[in-house]
Amino acid sequence: MIKVALPNKGALFEPTLDLLSSCGYRVSKNASSLSSIDRENNVEFYFLRPGDIPVYISNGILDLGITGKDFVAEKALSPALLVDLTYGSSRLCAAVPGDSPVRTLDEVSRLRIATSFPSIVSQFFAGRALDLVILEGAVEISVQLGIAEAVVDVVDTGSTLTQAGLRVVGEPLYQSNAALYAHAGREQAEEVRILRSRVEGKLVAYQYMMVEYDCPAAILAAASQITPGIESPTVAPLQAEGWYSVKAMIRKREANRIMDDLSRIGCKGILLTSIESARI
Repeated sequence: MIKVALPNKGALFEPTLDLLSSCGYRVSKNASSLSSIDRENNVEFYFLRPGDIPVYISNGILDLGITGKDFVAEKALSPALLVDLTYGSSRLCAAVPGDSPVRTLDEVSRLRIATSFPSIVSQFFAGRALDLVILEGAVEISVQLGIAEAVVDVVDTGSTLTQAGLRVVGEPLYQSNAALYAHAGREQAEEVRILRSRVEGKLVAYQYMMVEYDCPAAILAAASQITPGIESPTVAPLQAEGWYSVKAMIRKREANRIMDDLSRIGCKGILLTSIESARI
């Protein structure tokens, strides 16, 4: 049975449970337990602080887990990155009071900075003598309370910083998203490979759709160029002579344009359907 670490709260919690549930895993969290066993899939899930997950995976206590790339970078550890995920996007940005004359990151580096990511901040400003105030949370309030002159914190929409009277300075120090990691050397374990394959299949499903349409023989070649599929489209003759049924996977972001193009050249009965999961 493999042991998998999951975020116990925060922005990564719900999307992670939704992802694994959609991949066929039975995973749930209740207040009285920090773990959940899925015997059907031979997996035990552990709910941990996102910032602690890299430690458990890197030390081999747990086999794999999902957490933010910023938490891995902050711990300066190197678990094996298996899959970049499509959620949990965030930026680690510097911010100062709205009326501050500071306009550059170089100026920020000379201030007293409050942050929960001292390693990333130190690496970004490598070679500079920084004055850091290390906090576990609620970093944005530190300036108002007088213990810092600037902050470096995770920014999503920026509304939290704005409410605290702060404004972002310069480019992000680090950009992050959720990712699936494994303990180095355990990537080929059967249950690890299965979980990775299911997650990758779900990500494919997020990017692709299935298009089906009826096509006259005279334009079949042109239609197949519009919908080449992964290897090639599936083509089957219809009962009506000179007509074919065509099916192909297409990228979701191109779906409406492809429907327009197929209709323009004379295809009929064009249908789009979602894909639950896929292996390509």
